Amino acid sequence: MKAETRVERDFLGEREVPVEAYYGIHAVRAAENFSVSGRRIHRSMIRALALIKKSAALAHGQLGGLDKVKVGIIEKACDEMANGRFDAEFIIDPLQGGAGTATNMCANEIVANRANELVGSRLGSYSPVHPTDDVNLGQSTNDVFPTAVRIAAIWELRDLVDEVARLQESLQKKEAEFAHILKIGRTQLQDAVPVTLGAEFSAWAESISRDRWRLYRVEERLRVVNIGGTAVGTGINASRKFQFEFVRILRDETGIGLARADNLVEATQNADVFPEISGLLKPLAVNLGKMASDLRLLSSGPRSGLGEIRLPAVQEGSSIMPGKVNPVMCEMINQVAMKVYGNDLVITHAAEMGQLELNAFLPVIMDVLLESLTILRRGIGLFNDRCIKGLEANEQRCRENLRGSLGILTVLAKRLGHDAMSQVYLRHLKTGEPVPDILIGEGLATAEEIEAALDNYRAD
Repeated sequence: MKAETRVERDFLGEREVPVEAYYGIHAVRAAENFSVSGRRIHRSMIRALALIKKSAALAHGQLGGLDKVKVGIIEKACDEMANGRFDAEFIIDPLQGGAGTATNMCANEIVANRANELVGSRLGSYSPVHPTDDVNLGQSTNDVFPTAVRIAAIWELRDLVDEVARLQESLQKKEAEFAHILKIGRTQLQDAVPVTLGAEFSAWAESISRDRWRLYRVEERLRVVNIGGTAVGTGINASRKFQFEFVRILRDETGIGLARADNLVEATQNADVFPEISGLLKPLAVNLGKMASDLRLLSSGPRSGLGEIRLPAVQEGSSIMPGKVNPVMCEMINQVAMKVYGNDLVITHAAEMGQLELNAFLPVIMDVLLESLTILRRGIGLFNDRCIKGLEANEQRCRENLRGSLGILTVLAKRLGHDAMSQVYLRHLKTGEPVPDILIGEGLATAEEIEAALDNYRAD
């Protein structure tokens, strides 16, 4: 049975729209044209669009551009949109032509239809509130869409920084917990010299701390917006009074210290801030990926590998091998990192593809930038809670691996001489005897002297 529909018209013709839909003909056409990825517009982007539309209406109300009734019902509709009521009404794919026009028009239609419903008008009537004449008054997709991307990215960035801080704290706790555990350090996967397990965690914590600082500082680059510039940054159909009042209200609504760009023409055509932001997500992904790979290696075995740490067992690892447990949380974060690398390349190309007064490829920037921010936030949270916090040291294996390594020779070389240690090494290769046993047997060092030398590598 065919669903009940209403007919809406634009200058291209007619389209049937589901009778209860808050979206309209522009969204229907966009859904027909851009059914590509199967994904939807990011929640933070919808919230940002809602607050932009609300702020514009409030600014017009204060300056006499809209009557109080229209302002009131538009404000109510925008609040509902910001709170998630109409997320399912954004039926358009994020990969879309038109520089984001489809997304902006969909938002305008939803707000207008809900506003009209609040005063008893039927959906699709667009009276008393019209999607373009009222909801989009004094705006263009070309200033609304990039501003919404910036606002959404700031919200996601703040949440990401919080998760990065939690991960840093967990790593620092492990650093203190494992400060006394001496193990063999490795360079190029070969035995090198002793190091504490705590020192390895301190290195990871420091790298994450550096990422946290980078991300904290970069927010200010996103706060500069081109709202009020309308089509090409000249501010056509938007008075200067409206532009400044618009930004002031939007600042209050979002809780972000937004600033109007000094050069709106430049801010409308250039998108270099987005590869800048993405470029700072990439080193975070690199550090996470490196840490995850290190943890996988240190936990390998557990019998026939390094086995110096134990990762939490969070799920069975094989359909054929009983008792097998895999480092799945590390593998998950490795894949998150790979996705961020790929998204960074997409953002770079899309930002470069802008031509003359506008970049038409902001939709893909929006899609993959918010994806990178989201998967990093979620991935780090899961990695921290289900891997880092619960991992344990295998102190016995750390001692065994250190005792069986050649690192002790380097520790004692300064006191006993390089040549003498080389002879010990040759005997070890020939007989397979543990290095400490050779040193003690040859009278080169006592067990106490070996331990005292190793103690220099432990934390105070």
